[in-house]
Amino acid sequence: MNNSDQNYVKWFRNAAPYINAHRGKTVVLMFGGEAVLHPNFANIIHDISLLRSLGVKLVVVHGARPQIEERMAQRNIERIIENNIRVTDADTLSAVKDATGSLRLHIEALLTTGLANSPMHGSRIRVSTGNFVIAKPMGVRNGIDYKYTGTVRRIDSEGINMQLNYGSIVLLSPIGYSPTGEVFNLALEDVAAQTAIALNADKLITLTYDEGLLDETGQLIKSCSVRRVKTLLDDKDDHVRQLLLRAIIQSGENGVERCHCVSYQSDTALLQELFSRDGAGTLIAKDHKEELSTATIDDVAGILELLAPLEAEGILVKRSRELLEVEINQFIVLKKEDMIIACAALYPYPDAKMGEVACVAIHPDYRKGNRGGRLITALEDEAKQLGLSAIFVLTTVSGHWFQEQGFIEQPTEKLPEGKQKLYNFQRKSKVFIKEI
Repeated sequence: MNNSDQNYVKWFRNAAPYINAHRGKTVVLMFGGEAVLHPNFANIIHDISLLRSLGVKLVVVHGARPQIEERMAQRNIERIIENNIRVTDADTLSAVKDATGSLRLHIEALLTTGLANSPMHGSRIRVSTGNFVIAKPMGVRNGIDYKYTGTVRRIDSEGINMQLNYGSIVLLSPIGYSPTGEVFNLALEDVAAQTAIALNADKLITLTYDEGLLDETGQLIKSCSVRRVKTLLDDKDDHVRQLLLRAIIQSGENGVERCHCVSYQSDTALLQELFSRDGAGTLIAKDHKEELSTATIDDVAGILELLAPLEAEGILVKRSRELLEVEINQFIVLKKEDMIIACAALYPYPDAKMGEVACVAIHPDYRKGNRGGRLITALEDEAKQLGLSAIFVLTTVSGHWFQEQGFIEQPTEKLPEGKQKLYNFQRKSKVFIKEI
């Protein structure tokens, strides 16, 4: 087997946990009409097909802004924008219907491709479209009648879930229907966010021109909270970027656990983001009411109180207040209303590019809700920032839990040399290591 084959097998094995994690999950995938025009769109269609074949329940929401602009220019229809919102009169609505209808048919045709020499050979994807989006008029605001421009009133989540359970991909356009039989022009971002919220989707994925969300200096933000996204909102931003950020914020604040932002220009970004450890774009996690932060000297008493029962049982090695005060910067704490409900520590071994996870403790009343997983993820992020390539833990009773977090049992010889010299053979702790 050559190196290329070995690398492929290694990647496939590493992707297996992510494949299992995403199977059966509901994902709303959103992209604008610009993505459809890009040469890489054929690869995106192939990746959508692959996601469906891996058991992901997919709702695809497409935009059509450039296609609408093209139709309006061809028909010499005046473009009316008020407060960054398109006023949709009867002529404009005709162009909207034409553009979105043609685009929807184009995407359906691409998803139906099944030629023998195509990556989608044998996929047999069913695409479902329909009147799943119920809309209402935006109405008259500040004296301006927006006519057939509307907002989402309700998403037919029951109808969409029925199609998803049949194995279909649901394709939604940026138009909605009213109970009075009218058609309204909607914002892509409004449809995607409201759909993700109504379905209680596991993820909202947005495909954008940039590689993800960029900070104030233009650098990619690899991961952040919804709270951080709010700080990116700027009145000077173009309206489309504001709509994108607000869709992410609205989704995260209304139950969607994860949002991802990746580039439609990359032929690997979507799959890399979902099926690799480091991802490719920006991961936005829902804010938690419990705050995770680096410990300070004021947290010493709370950490000691949390560790004391575990030290009394011999599960953790006892630490004095003096030692904890010296090492306090190694700890992270999870607080709820200023009460420390969980903690953990990371001790780096830079020469071995490894870090030791220690003192993982959770208050008995809060041991549900994956708080331990949040602690480990935070320590992994910290270890990566320190340039470490693996983390390890020594434990006598929690081996199974650490295995569930991705750690693998290893002999003591795998420990950093400095840690081997300190290993307590009387405790007979087992060694678990996780590559990061």
